[in-house]
Parts: sequence; C-alpha cells; structure tokens
Amino acid sequence: MHGYSLPTREQDPVHVVRTIGRLAQMVMELRDEYVQDPKPATLDQIERRLDELTVLREQLRQRRERQNAMLEAADE
Repeated sequence: MHGYSLPTREQDPVHVVRTIGRLAQMVMELRDEYVQDPKPATLDQIERRLDELTVLREQLRQRRERQNAMLEAADE
C-alpha cells in the first residue's frame, strides 16, 4: 500500500458524523424547549444549529470524496 496513509481525525467522515449527531440532539432539545415555552431566542438558536448542519453536510461530502479517492489510489 505505497503512498496510502490512514486518515486523521479531521479527515475522517466519522468525526463529522458524530458532530452532526450532537447538533441533531441539540435541535431536538431546542424543539422541546420551544414547544414548552415559545420564544424567538429559541427559534434563533434552532436556525443557527441548522446553519451549522448545512456546513457539516458540505464537510461530509468533501471528506467522503477525499476518502474515496484515497481508497481508489490504494487499490492501484
């Protein structure tokens, strides 16, 4: 496997997936909070978390592409 190196934590899609999971949990908790006590500030927090998830989606795509390229190179 010449030229192949294991991905670092920052390159590994698992890192992004775990972060997505934590943010998804936050969104559910904010949902519960908003249902009990509807406040604009809570909606603002939900929107911020959704924005963060959008960024993470792009990071996940990039890391998957990088990982696939590394795997293809290792097969050669």
